[in-house]
Amino acid sequence: MKIRNILSEFRLYVCNHVISHVPSHSIRLFYYRKAMGFEIGKGSTIYMNCRFDSTKGLEIGIDSVINGGCRIDTRGSVKIGSNVSISEDVVILTADHDELFDITEARDKKVTIEDYVWVGTRAMILPGTNIAFGAVVAASATVTKDVATCNVVAGIPAKFIKMRADKFDYSAKYRRLFQ
Repeated sequence: MKIRNILSEFRLYVCNHVISHVPSHSIRLFYYRKAMGFEIGKGSTIYMNCRFDSTKGLEIGIDSVINGGCRIDTRGSVKIGSNVSISEDVVILTADHDELFDITEARDKKVTIEDYVWVGTRAMILPGTNIAFGAVVAASATVTKDVATCNVVAGIPAKFIKMRADKFDYSAKYRRLFQ
């Protein structure tokens, strides 16, 4: 294993097992930006106990929130827009294996979550999906395909439920102390 790979794995270990448990937004965001190479917009927050699968590969717009306990697989890259609220324990996957379970052949696919999206607790977003502007993903839903603008989806797999009202004059930004 090359030195560069060892250092990358060490940064990831420190991120997931030390930094993610530090009760300071400033310290966590500094590490995520500088050591991990994540692009995190002004006013955005990543709460404690979030885990990542790779250095780099995460881009977050302004005033977005990723709540505690989320797992974000950044191997295939994740782009999160502005004023996005991701609830606790959400899983975002960007990599998988082929349909025939050939474990030697991994596939990476980007996940995009556009502005003003709300993702409910314990939802799972699978590789290659796009969640469009203003969409809502209900708690525990599994997103297997793209979600259209202002659609509310729920279930396993996630299916259209209704349209969301299109009032987007709010900010998802918030920070709790020691979280």
